[in-house]
Amino acid sequence: MLALASGLIALRFLPGLPPGGWLLSMLVAGLLLVVFRLYPPGLFLIGLTWACFQGQAALDDRLSAALDGRTLWVEGRVVGLPQKSGASLRFELQDAQSRHATLPATIRLSWYGGPPLNSGERWRLAVKLKQPRGLLNPQGFDYQAWLLAQRIGATGTVKTGQLLEPATHAWRDGLRKRLLRTDANERAPWLAALVMGDSSGLSSEDWKLLQATGTVHLLVISGQHIGLLAGLIYGLIALLARYGWWPRRLAWLPWACGLAFFGALAYGLLAGFGVPVQRACVMLGLVLIWRLRFRHLGGWMPFLVALNAVLIIEPLASLMPGFWLSFTAVAVLMFTFGGRLGPWGWRVAWTRPQILIALGLFPMLWILGLPVSLSGPLANLVAVPWISLLVLPTALLGTLLLPVPWLGETLLWVSGGLLDGLIRGLALLAGHLSPWLPAAVPFGVWLLSAFGVLLLLLPAGVILRPLGWPLVLLAVFTPCEPIPRGQVEVWQLDVGQGLAIVLRTRNHTLLYDAGPKVRDFDQGERVVVPVLRSLGVGELDLMLVSHAHLDHAGGALAVQREIGVMRVISGEVSGLPEQLRAQPCISGQSWEWDGVRFSLWQWSAASDSNQRSCVLQVEASDERLLLTGDIDAQAERALLQSPLAVPTRWLQAPHHGSRTSSSADFLKALASQVVLISRGHGNSFGHPHPQVLARYQALGMQALDSAERGAVRFRLGTFGNAESLRDQRRFWRD
Repeated sequence: MLALASGLIALRFLPGLPPGGWLLSMLVAGLLLVVFRLYPPGLFLIGLTWACFQGQAALDDRLSAALDGRTLWVEGRVVGLPQKSGASLRFELQDAQSRHATLPATIRLSWYGGPPLNSGERWRLAVKLKQPRGLLNPQGFDYQAWLLAQRIGATGTVKTGQLLEPATHAWRDGLRKRLLRTDANERAPWLAALVMGDSSGLSSEDWKLLQATGTVHLLVISGQHIGLLAGLIYGLIALLARYGWWPRRLAWLPWACGLAFFGALAYGLLAGFGVPVQRACVMLGLVLIWRLRFRHLGGWMPFLVALNAVLIIEPLASLMPGFWLSFTAVAVLMFTFGGRLGPWGWRVAWTRPQILIALGLFPMLWILGLPVSLSGPLANLVAVPWISLLVLPTALLGTLLLPVPWLGETLLWVSGGLLDGLIRGLALLAGHLSPWLPAAVPFGVWLLSAFGVLLLLLPAGVILRPLGWPLVLLAVFTPCEPIPRGQVEVWQLDVGQGLAIVLRTRNHTLLYDAGPKVRDFDQGERVVVPVLRSLGVGELDLMLVSHAHLDHAGGALAVQREIGVMRVISGEVSGLPEQLRAQPCISGQSWEWDGVRFSLWQWSAASDSNQRSCVLQVEASDERLLLTGDIDAQAERALLQSPLAVPTRWLQAPHHGSRTSSSADFLKALASQVVLISRGHGNSFGHPHPQVLARYQALGMQALDSAERGAVRFRLGTFGNAESLRDQRRFWRD
């Protein structure tokens, strides 16, 4: 089973998928090896073949390039639970059809200002379709991999639509609405998340609180909830049988096992049957079968069966972080609780699991680029029994009894009150201990630290166990290669339609623009802050906001709030929030950090926001970079009269490659070899303009486009080449 699981998981790490002929050869070879009883290599090949076949099927079901950016009339049925965020509604459309083209089976859509939608309704929609893509940054969430794992073949935005058929048998959507209408001390959205796994009612602040305290697994249905419900049903029947209250004509054990399993399945169906729920149901079913037959079953057998069952049902599950965290948490508990001598007191049994899980999950959170909750062990000491013994039973019982006029709502009110008290306590704890995002390190360093965690999880009598602490501390005191004097490490981040560039010298860090903010999507918080932390940046020496447009300045407040900023400069101070305490850009000002020279320029005759952009020139060992913000052709002509009009190898495309910028005279005077373009894929502005791209190409300039390449990194002062994250090939990326 280990070999089969390894083959299924190997899909996650493939740079590309083998063609059909190779898949057939792998399958035949695997079957032959199994026939000759060479089970490990044979099952590995069989598992890998099945995973690759499913991966190719998901890739083939994606939107074709010819339809990318086109608007079509589409008919389909709404599935799942539509999620409302502000004025925007997000939902999935299944069995989508169009008269003009073949569409993927499932499409994820966003409808700004649209009417309420119900699961099960059939709609006719005018949709601007896009191929599934996502931002790509160091230690960032891979949205494109997530879409593939969800079998979503296209995304899009709805322009208009009309209802064709009302919902039929949309019981989950109806139950969710009933829960949200209950008076539960303003915690009805939290109860919907706990009972149904519907997190659409939780705000971004709610998610921050859960993440900061490491309690996400308690409020979004996990295997723990499934096991708890099954245990309650089994224990209740066993208690009734013990005191003679169970019907004697019915054998209590088969009924206890059967009802416990069907109760778990019903709860899983209510929750949408995600990966943690699948794993819990498979493991629970095996344990109950063995219990029914009065046989002892070790923990690893159901664990491996559940692992293989989940991966066989959906091999793409390994692309989701939740898969790794779910199985790792269970493996840690089994490894640390199994085979230990002597009983544990109730205090140890209460406190030790939280500490062990926090320690065991740390390497997985680290390599997945997820924050580590420092308050998680303490928060879970209270939250786990509070949710498990008080909130969840009353919430489930209240949901079950909702048809009773007053009883169900009363129980939900009690559950909401209990939940409210817990949330207030978690908020106090989160205010004192913020989550920590370890810096990115080479794989070898991570492996040493993970080995240190393994040593610490061993029994206390193991001699080498104390050596785990110095290995784990590698995460805190991360060895990193210093940037040589006279060089600058430059990152153009992938923030969509906006700009954010990080410049790091040996001892200083500068951020040029902070990414866009559009409604609830703050790329300063979502992208810039995590990248800075992954680079080991604890404080910015300078944040230079070119001008006040939201695609450049939108994320500035989030960066200032999460990362210390010593100084802020902007070309348009009046348009920025007062909290930034920005200073004006002074044309001609320059300074030197670690042998690298920085110079500012701003057009004194600027008449609009774009023209007021503060331009930054960076010079390291006679190699130059020019960051231009959104200046237009008029400002470019003025810049050619300044000291910055010198040969410059690296140029940030003015105004994202707009037709009103990148004039021929400007490009010829700078004689740039590489142009950095930061923009959103399929943006409505048409950036970069085809004429501008043709101009770049005619001058022999290499264009590094964030929409095509993801985040781009190079070292100024070495005259080397740039690297992009899409150079790290994965089979789900273009």
